[in-house]
Amino acid sequence: MPHTTTAGAAIAPATDIVGGARIARWRSHAPLLWKLASFALFFGLWEIAGRIPISLAFPPFSKVVVALVQLLASGELFKAYADTLPPLLAGLLITAVFGVACGVAMGLSRVTEWAFYPAMVIMQTAPMAAIIPLITFLYGIGVTAKIIAVVILSLPMVAMNSYSGIRQTNASLLEMTRSFMGTRRQQVTKIILPHASGMIFAGLRLGISGGFIGIVLAELLITPTGIGDTISYNRSVARYPEMFAAILSIILLATLVLTAVQLIERRIFAALGQLHTQK
Repeated sequence: MPHTTTAGAAIAPATDIVGGARIARWRSHAPLLWKLASFALFFGLWEIAGRIPISLAFPPFSKVVVALVQLLASGELFKAYADTLPPLLAGLLITAVFGVACGVAMGLSRVTEWAFYPAMVIMQTAPMAAIIPLITFLYGIGVTAKIIAVVILSLPMVAMNSYSGIRQTNASLLEMTRSFMGTRRQQVTKIILPHASGMIFAGLRLGISGGFIGIVLAELLITPTGIGDTISYNRSVARYPEMFAAILSIILLATLVLTAVQLIERRIFAALGQLHTQK
């Protein structure tokens, strides 16, 4: 029997309250648990495939983890990233600034769209293996060539996503702004950019992924330095656990960077939502 107050209203038992709190807590942690389960399944299958073995060049996941720890302890991985990170960060910075600016400009101006849209399409569809020799011929095998490789693979994704976000702005909102005598600047700052911000951040995430691919390709095909050199050297001497460890390290680093960008995006949207509510 549930307890009742003097007014006769029923009060739920304490066990029901505790049970409801546990269910709510479980539901809040369910997405994370599902992600962990998927990782456990993937790495478990990797371990089984390496133990069979499918190929002598495919080691078990446990050996890759041991090799990764050894590369970190010896400092070899840190030395490799000391060569890889500066051009990668420079290329991503150029991509973030000029990619967003170019995409927004193309979305707002037909003249800019006619000038830059074909170049973005060509950069996005051109095979990197065909562009690498041209980059090497023009800029040699130094840091500049690495930066250009990163920009070529990442900037079109950012620019095209930003352009699409601008173009997909709700036309009725723009008409409403015009009916209230809103200026072009107010349309851009109050309607167009906030509406396109989701696509812009999606483009930035895709651009970061492309940048990591670009830097690895540059170090494999242009100049044997950094993490690309670590991968190719260990492959050449048949140290396959170390090779996969280097590949795993670049994947983990890219995942951390993408997660950080996603957290920043959520904080920005949350702050904008609170500001909107206060107004």
